[in-house]
Amino acid sequence: MSDPVHVVCPHCDAVNRLSAGRLADQPVCGKCALGLFVAQPLDVGAEGFARHIGRNDIPVLVDFWAPWCGPCKMMAPAYKLAASQLEPAMRLLKLDTEQAQELAARYTIRSIPTIAMFKNGREVARQAGAMDAGGLVAWARAQAAGR
Repeated sequence: MSDPVHVVCPHCDAVNRLSAGRLADQPVCGKCALGLFVAQPLDVGAEGFARHIGRNDIPVLVDFWAPWCGPCKMMAPAYKLAASQLEPAMRLLKLDTEQAQELAARYTIRSIPTIAMFKNGREVARQAGAMDAGGLVAWARAQAAGR
């Protein structure tokens, strides 16, 4: 049996503990019985961001964006496609910097879109500027592997 990991439910925010080997087996939440992976980014506010960053044992990729940003809108379909390719190895979040200005300031987000990788609650990598799906997937996998 592989080591247990904690995964935050995208529906009810409950923290689920499961075997790392079961991530690809379409696990369901122990609280709400819905799937733990939805193959798309989750829109979160400050509270959801903190919960997912702090409690997920899998890497978390965050798109810091704003609704008025043209490159952010252009990258949104690519980010959604990347989520379908990167889950269940990692969780993908979208954080609207207009709605969460304090978080954007805390993480010194100076240009958008900015993609940041978090592991064990800490930021480990960052990339500013829009990317296509292939670039997002390659970058995220390289960061998750520690390269």
